Amino acid sequence: MSVSHNYTDKQSIQKLDGPIVIIGASGFIGANLFKHINKHRNDVFACIHKSKGWRLDEVANENIVQVDINNKKSIKNMAEKIKPKVIFNCSSYGGYSFEKETSKIINTNYLAITKLVNVLKDYPISSFIHSGSSSEYGENCSGPSEKEICSPNSDYSMSKLAATNFLVNSGKNFNFPSIILRLYSVYGPLEDTSRLIPSIISYGLKQEFPKFVSPDISRDFIYISDVCNAFIKSALAIKPDLYGEIFNIGSGIKATIKDIAIIAKKIFKISDEPSFGSMTSRSWDLINWYSNPKKANEKLNWEAKVSINQGLESTTKWLTSLNDKNKRTKNISMNNKKSISAIVACYKDELAIPIMYESLIKTFKKNDLNYEIIFVNDGSPDNSQQVIKELTKKDKNVIGILHSRNFGSQMAFRSGMEISTKDSVVLLDGDLQDPPELISEFYKKWIEGYEVVYGKRIKREMNRFWELQYKLFYRIFALFSYIKMPHDAGDFSLIDKKVVKWLLQFPERDLFLRGLRAYVGFKQIGVDYIRPERRFGKTTNSFYKNIDWAKKGIFSFSNTPLTIMTTSGLILMLLSIIIILIVATLRILYPDIAPRGSTTLLIAILSFGSLNLLAVGILGEYIAKILIEVKARPRLIRESIIRNGKEEYFE
Repeated sequence: MSVSHNYTDKQSIQKLDGPIVIIGASGFIGANLFKHINKHRNDVFACIHKSKGWRLDEVANENIVQVDINNKKSIKNMAEKIKPKVIFNCSSYGGYSFEKETSKIINTNYLAITKLVNVLKDYPISSFIHSGSSSEYGENCSGPSEKEICSPNSDYSMSKLAATNFLVNSGKNFNFPSIILRLYSVYGPLEDTSRLIPSIISYGLKQEFPKFVSPDISRDFIYISDVCNAFIKSALAIKPDLYGEIFNIGSGIKATIKDIAIIAKKIFKISDEPSFGSMTSRSWDLINWYSNPKKANEKLNWEAKVSINQGLESTTKWLTSLNDKNKRTKNISMNNKKSISAIVACYKDELAIPIMYESLIKTFKKNDLNYEIIFVNDGSPDNSQQVIKELTKKDKNVIGILHSRNFGSQMAFRSGMEISTKDSVVLLDGDLQDPPELISEFYKKWIEGYEVVYGKRIKREMNRFWELQYKLFYRIFALFSYIKMPHDAGDFSLIDKKVVKWLLQFPERDLFLRGLRAYVGFKQIGVDYIRPERRFGKTTNSFYKNIDWAKKGIFSFSNTPLTIMTTSGLILMLLSIIIILIVATLRILYPDIAPRGSTTLLIAILSFGSLNLLAVGILGEYIAKILIEVKARPRLIRESIIRNGKEEYFE
């Protein structure tokens, strides 16, 4: 739900050049801006990184575009597809106290902006309105003008200031149509409930106060509709002499925590008195933090119009409406752990894919799970691509990936994990040998607190000879490995997203996922099952492929072959010394019975020669793996991604 209080009029929105793109549209500010513009025109697109998120749940998929702003090719694809005229950049990371990854702060807030501009400068865009932050002022935060010196005091503020300086330079010196809006303490509908204003309202509805920091800490609270107005007015007002200009977007009112508590006490009729100082301030919090919006008033004809009382009342209506409609407000604070991305590696599985889909849907509905299904067509020569395309038309939660050639199941799983958006992933082979029904058991273990739940193949419906071979491999692999490996555990598993995050950080090209899954640790458990035969066609495995799997596992997670060769060499060297001493003694003392002739010599040469060749071969296997890694070739190449029956191609 969005609140229409004091939003820009319809005529102003219709005057904007189109199409319009909002980057970071799944966030608080971006979602509000998108929804307001989308009420009056349909040529506005919400750019997201992976997931729409709860704020955009009801938005039609045709208005959603997935873009990785840290990838120039992804940005270019978006620009070619949409050909935007107005771009509102609302992407940001690090503004919340729990967003602490320094590399992500720098990548999202600064490096991504440089990539955006370097791509978009080649397109005829009319305006690029960027959401800066009042945090850029840092220590100099008491009503500064835009020309005053900034003294950033956190990774977040430094990264935002770096982006601002880059955009100022791009606008002033290279005529890039940018405007930077330094936003103050924005609040309103769709804000995360962990933030101050929603927290005050949530407690106020129960006629209580939350914990507060010092009563004298001040902020410049500005309602979301005023901020949306600032974005739209900036895009309408832009002209060459405003390129690269900075504007403070705040009310100009210094509101202390004590002031807010007094207002809340009146609105919610709270009888108790607030307790100040019971909550620890953030490391970068400063006492007086308020704006000087004079320049925005004069140049953009913009001013804040919503009072804190009006804003609190409107935000209260929004929060109350969520409760009235029994919406899952726990999504807002990101605590929902009921979503799964099923990643299906497909190769020659044309007939099995529809059955896999129906089985997965049945399982997800049975467990009331939020889901997405990612079918990875790993260069399959059959009609799998068309089958997947039809499923994406039928179900918006189905996504297809087409690889440029066959990269193997391990890369198919990685490809799916890279674009997955849910709280966990389930890895399955597309031939139906991994029964989707077992996901129900995986899910139960996950809810119990296990972060990795893998299928344990207690029996296989196959030739007894082959079954014994597989069992022998897992036991030899576990014996050789320098980490604890579970027996009979293949790729079929449920993996929590925090484990997936670590798996995707491994730089190696020659993947052996079940080994990496054991390597990362976390809380793991196996679920027994009987693995059925392939339902359609012939198995794509062979004796030589199985040997290759064995080498991949052993040489990735074991130094034992090298140790064996070193030990063998040492033993044979000692044995040789002993034999030399024995032969020499016999030649001196008993010349008639000492070994003679070429036979003895030939046996010795063959023995040591074979051992040397074996040692060189084992060493070669390790060197071959090193060679694969140092070449640093792309792990996989996606030809296209399919959503809603439409293919997005990569250039």
